[in-house]
Amino acid sequence: MRNIFAIIKKELKIYFNSPIAYIFLVVFLLISSMMFFMDFFLLGRAEMRYFFEWLPIIFIPFIPAVTMRLWAEEKKQGTIELLLTLPIKDIEVVIGKYAATSLFILLSLVLTFSIPLILGILGNPDWGVIFTSYFGSFLLAISLIAIGMTISIFTSNQIIAWILSTAVFFILLLIGFPFFLNYTPEFLINFFENLGFMSHYRSFIIGVIDSSDIIYYLSLISLFLLINVIKLDSRRYR
Repeated sequence: MRNIFAIIKKELKIYFNSPIAYIFLVVFLLISSMMFFMDFFLLGRAEMRYFFEWLPIIFIPFIPAVTMRLWAEEKKQGTIELLLTLPIKDIEVVIGKYAATSLFILLSLVLTFSIPLILGILGNPDWGVIFTSYFGSFLLAISLIAIGMTISIFTSNQIIAWILSTAVFFILLLIGFPFFLNYTPEFLINFFENLGFMSHYRSFIIGVIDSSDIIYYLSLISLFLLINVIKLDSRRYR
C-alpha cells in the first residue's frame, strides 16, 4: 500500500504543480454549469436530470485530456524505464496512477455540488435521484479513465492518445443512444445496448441503482486495468 500511496502522491503533484489541472477544473465547471443553467431557466424545474444527461458528452474530450499523459509522457521522457527498475510491482504502479486520476475527476464532480445546493435553496429537488446520478457519473468517469489509460500505454504521443480516447469514448456513448439504436438491425440492438455506456448510465439518472450496471462498470474497469498490467509486465520482461 505504501508504494501505491507514493504513486498517487507523485501523480497528484504532477497535476497540481502545473496550470493544466486548474485550467481543466475551471473550464469543466464553466461548461457543466452553463449546460445546467441553460436547461434550468428553460424548464424552470428543480431537477438536475438534463445536467447529468449532458455530463457524459462533456466527459468525452475532458477525460482524455487527463489520461493522455499517464503513460505516453513517461514513455516519451524515458522515465518509464526508471519506473520499471524500482522495487515496485506493476499492479501497484497501475493502481496508483488510476487512483490519482480518479481522485482528480472526483474533485471535479465534487466542485459541481454548488449546483444541487442552489437547487435546494430555490426549490425541493429529489436528493435521492441526485445522489444516484452522481454515483453513476463517477462510475462512468472512472470507467473512461481505465480505457484512456489503456490507450495511453500503447503510444508515446499524447495527442494521439487524446484523439484515440476521444474517438473510443464517443463510439461507446453513441451506440447506447436511442437515435443510433433506431437504425440498428433488430438482432444487434440488445448487444449494443449492453455494450454501450448510456443504457447502463441512464438508470442511475432516473434514481435506480441496478447491481447489473455496477457489475458492468466494475468489470470494464478490471478488464482495462488488467491490460495495463499485462502491457507493463511485457515491457519489463522485454
